[in-house]
Amino acid sequence: MNKIKVAVFGCGAIAQRRHIPEYAENQHVELVAFADPNLERAQEMVELYGGKAYASYEEILANEDIDAVSVCTPNYLHAPMTIAAANAGKHVLVEKPMACSIEEAEQMIEAAHKNNVYLMVGHNQRLMPPHVKAKEILDSGKLGKVLTFRTSFGHPGPEGWSVDGADSWFFRKEEAIMGAMGDLGVHKSDFIRYLLNDEVADVASFIGTLHKEGTEVDDNATCLLRMKSGAIGTLVASWTQYKGGDNSTILWCENGVMKIGTVEGNEVIVELTDGTVETYQVGMMSTNEKQVPSGVIDAFVESITTNTPPTISGEEGLRAVKVILGAFESQKTGRVVQL
Repeated sequence: MNKIKVAVFGCGAIAQRRHIPEYAENQHVELVAFADPNLERAQEMVELYGGKAYASYEEILANEDIDAVSVCTPNYLHAPMTIAAANAGKHVLVEKPMACSIEEAEQMIEAAHKNNVYLMVGHNQRLMPPHVKAKEILDSGKLGKVLTFRTSFGHPGPEGWSVDGADSWFFRKEEAIMGAMGDLGVHKSDFIRYLLNDEVADVASFIGTLHKEGTEVDDNATCLLRMKSGAIGTLVASWTQYKGGDNSTILWCENGVMKIGTVEGNEVIVELTDGTVETYQVGMMSTNEKQVPSGVIDAFVESITTNTPPTISGEEGLRAVKVILGAFESQKTGRVVQL
């Protein structure tokens, strides 16, 4: 079988730590090109993985015979790059948030459909082992209906993660558009929808810049969500959890509580109302300090090799973005926003 020829647009942290090494590990993939405005950064990837370095994605699309691309760039470039690649007949894996507006996301989805290519969004939370196990348990019905929940994602901020540190594009509003909510909150808006097999009906939020100096993007958000099922809960995104960062979710249900990512070593804990306690050691979630395979690259490649549409589709990415944009609208207006 011929290998899938892949190009990567953007050679920053997420490309270097997740996309590129995971493509390199996949037996069905050949990495053929890397694009970055910082050509040296692209060249460094070539030295490690082979292929060619380019200063722009347009040059790759014009000169390389490729099957698929990963878009690992500042948020404002996700839509134009995805649309250009789709129009060139390439499958696209785009980092989250997939777009900065509903209109952009819809245009990306339309371009993929029109050109008969796959569009997948890098919502890796769904694929983390504790979340896979939690979904399995919840779907079994043993906990009954979810009544309330909280889901949270926080760390010290992009300055410790991005290849450019405090000078990262994450802090420049014209490139990032949104801060902690686009970086972390959108992960949780996707995950809670997926986990509960439900959609957000209403959102109210407080979003602000509490501590990161010199930036106009948000560094903290606390949102109240009401699902279509009636379940209510909170979603937190933070770039100021300087100690004890959080990537946990708790569901309080009719028959007990499920705790995900609250205790190291026991990644999923189920406490039933009859006194039964179940613990599951299923493997850790990836963190900035400890990388584990995201599962996203393998899922994207499998979609292409088996000619099966990705489950984390553009449509799914759009639904997650709508929650985030609704939260910003709530912060702006001081009102509960219906989605």
